[in-house]
Amino acid sequence: MIYGKENFKCGLIGERLSHSFSPQIHKRLADYSYALFELSEGEVADFLKSKSFDAVNVTIPYKKTVMPFLDEITEEAKRIGSVNTVIKLPDGRLAGDNTDYFGFSYLIKKSGIKTEGKNVLILGTGGASLTASTVSADMGAKKITFVSRNGKINYENVYSLCADSEVIINCTPVGMYPKNGVAPIELERFNACQGVIDMIYNPSRTKLLLDAERLNIPCINGLPMLVAQAKKACELFLDCKIDDGEIDNITNEIENETKNIILIGMPGCGKTTVGKMLSQILHRPFTDTDQMIIESEELDIPTIFEKYGEEHFRVSEHREIINAGKMSGAVISTGGGCVTRKENLEPLRQNGTVIFIHRSIDKLDVSGRPLSAKNSLREMYKKRLPMYRQFCDFEVNNDTDVESCVAEIINKSRKEA
Repeated sequence: MIYGKENFKCGLIGERLSHSFSPQIHKRLADYSYALFELSEGEVADFLKSKSFDAVNVTIPYKKTVMPFLDEITEEAKRIGSVNTVIKLPDGRLAGDNTDYFGFSYLIKKSGIKTEGKNVLILGTGGASLTASTVSADMGAKKITFVSRNGKINYENVYSLCADSEVIINCTPVGMYPKNGVAPIELERFNACQGVIDMIYNPSRTKLLLDAERLNIPCINGLPMLVAQAKKACELFLDCKIDDGEIDNITNEIENETKNIILIGMPGCGKTTVGKMLSQILHRPFTDTDQMIIESEELDIPTIFEKYGEEHFRVSEHREIINAGKMSGAVISTGGGCVTRKENLEPLRQNGTVIFIHRSIDKLDVSGRPLSAKNSLREMYKKRLPMYRQFCDFEVNNDTDVESCVAEIINKSRKEA
């Protein structure tokens, strides 16, 4: 059921919001417009004093900043020490609450990661870290330790002082779009780690979460928390009750919409044809990393190989794969040889479902493809097949008609999400 209130003005205040998922989530929860208000720290007070809204959510870095300008704050928000929801009361006063507590509690339960009796390491000391600490303590954590750049425990000595950490929670923006591909810690140095929670949700898999997956450590991103706290905020906005089942429904929908569909496979297997059809059917932008290379190098691919060699091409390819991998909700076709470089795996997987398009050797179109013409296609296929399977989340066959291949990808991609 979609709830609403006539002429209700609400939104989100924060520093950088252009890639926030909050409008998409609130659109699914209620019939009101949800705006994004990008503010500098100096603008926060004037915005709140203007009272030109009915309710707003608050995100980093202003969850503490807003507190002095509120007329009342709930006990839970006081206990946490931060506010993420501000509501204008009928008499014009501003009331602060914190729905992150509900959101993070939901995230912990969904992850299956237990904090009870565990040593919990929290990365960061901002508003989000206070929520993580409060919930972890309420769930029976044995010890909670904070890490900060300039604190007593920092990113230099944390490995020696907190080697016994069993649950690690990232509450920093390190690894968040557009600065993908970096992690706040070296996860492999925490041998006792049993679970990783990253509050970041864009990209879907941060470097920290990719490291956890590689080390077979249970992990989860922050999207379910974002949806859960939005659900709770919407209930406060409109004084209504929304079934908790909507949290998983909306989370799955957002994941399906925002994850890239990434196509890998042998040269001539039909990645471009399949990709363009997927783009048309799903109304998603289509990107071809080979075309990105051509545009950045201002040369066609055979000329790049002839003039500069394969190594130069692979360096350019890796650069464009990093750029493409940061996208959200796109269909991305890659070059046939991208799997020959392991460093391409994480940029592709960080925000996408990787699909191997398999086609029989005798059906491959190799015209205008430098390496296919130079090398034995059968030898290339034999060498690359295990690489494609290592990179991909699943594979589909493109030996018959393109329409069947596309339908199978759509069906399997929804299940993956």
